[in-house]
Amino acid sequence: MATIRIFRHYLRLPFLVLGLVEIGAFLVAFYAGVYLRFSDQPAAIDESVGPLLPRGIVFSSVLLVALIAMGLYQARLREGRSGIILREIAGFALGGAGLAFIFYIFPTVFTGRGALALALLLAFLASVVLRLFFYRMVDVDTLKRRVLVLGAGERAASVTRYRRRVDQRGFTIVGFVHVRGERDAVDPGRVIHLAGRLKDFAREQEVEEIVVAIDDRRRSFPMDELLDCRMSGIEVIELLTFYEREFGKVRLDLIHPSWLVFTDGYAQGAFRTYIKRSFDVAAALLLLIPALPIMLLTALAILLEDGWRQPVFYLQTRTGEHGRPFRVIKFRSMVVDAEKEGAAQWATQNDVRVTRVGAFIRKTRIDELPQIINVLKGDMSFVGPRPERPEFNHQLAEAIPYYEERHRVKPGITGWAQLCYPYGASEEDAREKLQYDLYYVKNHSLFLDFVILIQTVEVVLFGKGAR
Repeated sequence: MATIRIFRHYLRLPFLVLGLVEIGAFLVAFYAGVYLRFSDQPAAIDESVGPLLPRGIVFSSVLLVALIAMGLYQARLREGRSGIILREIAGFALGGAGLAFIFYIFPTVFTGRGALALALLLAFLASVVLRLFFYRMVDVDTLKRRVLVLGAGERAASVTRYRRRVDQRGFTIVGFVHVRGERDAVDPGRVIHLAGRLKDFAREQEVEEIVVAIDDRRRSFPMDELLDCRMSGIEVIELLTFYEREFGKVRLDLIHPSWLVFTDGYAQGAFRTYIKRSFDVAAALLLLIPALPIMLLTALAILLEDGWRQPVFYLQTRTGEHGRPFRVIKFRSMVVDAEKEGAAQWATQNDVRVTRVGAFIRKTRIDELPQIINVLKGDMSFVGPRPERPEFNHQLAEAIPYYEERHRVKPGITGWAQLCYPYGASEEDAREKLQYDLYYVKNHSLFLDFVILIQTVEVVLFGKGAR
């Protein structure tokens, strides 16, 4: 499956095409809904509705964003047909709510309830049909990138651990080429012992890409053969870059310092910092308006449960950009003496320290809303790695290589790791989430921030990773 890189973030080309096709289908559905509504008096459309094109663009764009928010353009989506249809229903419900909000703010673009209902129904049916066809086609092997792995040792074997169909939606492995002097760790039935040239075999098997996964390059690295393949039009990439593209993370166990030095990304600069800061302030102020009533109700609920003399907010020291400490502000979701023994503790599943109100606000992420103040103060960004407590931070930095690199950017209320991996409450979870944090630090941009913010809606609605 081909990919396209926009501002250093990898997007699946088929899903991008699906989005363009769907937005066209939504536009057609909008026109059809309006004409069906006024089928008995088509001449009254201009007078009753107004110009259709700008309204159709708003209609299509809002539905597209709603479906993105429901995770329906993610290659890693694991639901079957019923799950996809349920997400479609949730997406169109969200889109309908978004359209109602826009019509309330800008009544001049209102279309009419009857026409809007017909347009939403037709758009939903079109989207379901398109997706049923799309998912049948996207899993066909002939549409996947044919990949040949150079190496059959431990590094190459890591690819075989991703066995789920959705994990290999973008590629199909032709085989693993044995490298002289390397001990094979791959299933012998998948190991290829070449009798001729690598290029000839790759062309015979219609290989589009060679992934270099040799355990020890100092012993045997076929530079001439790889150069021959590359100059013949066959893509050649490193295993780390392959993982970054296919899974959106930087594998810790495969990193070598030279890759970090010579790879692209990790861009910084005054202009980039200014743009991100401007985006954070604007987003924080926009979110603060609808969030204020929710925050007031949350504060009241905490006081009603625990008493009027108990604190509503919880301030805790966290590690920020460049390792600087700051005080994060959250709604209190645990009992007041949650750490009465004085030692920092990970939150666990069904943690007994969590109050009844706390369980709800943690599940819905409402407890995170006061962090808007941290964003306005400049301690945090809207999007970035999750800020960790210094006690855990020192422990993890000693145990996990490159852990401190996540502090190259400001921590965020939401982030790439929060989208891709559930809540972490152990050293192993922290190690796994770091791989996604390193991807964000390497490739962060305003575009990726927008993608993460939109997809965070799915996390909130479905309570993914909350404890």
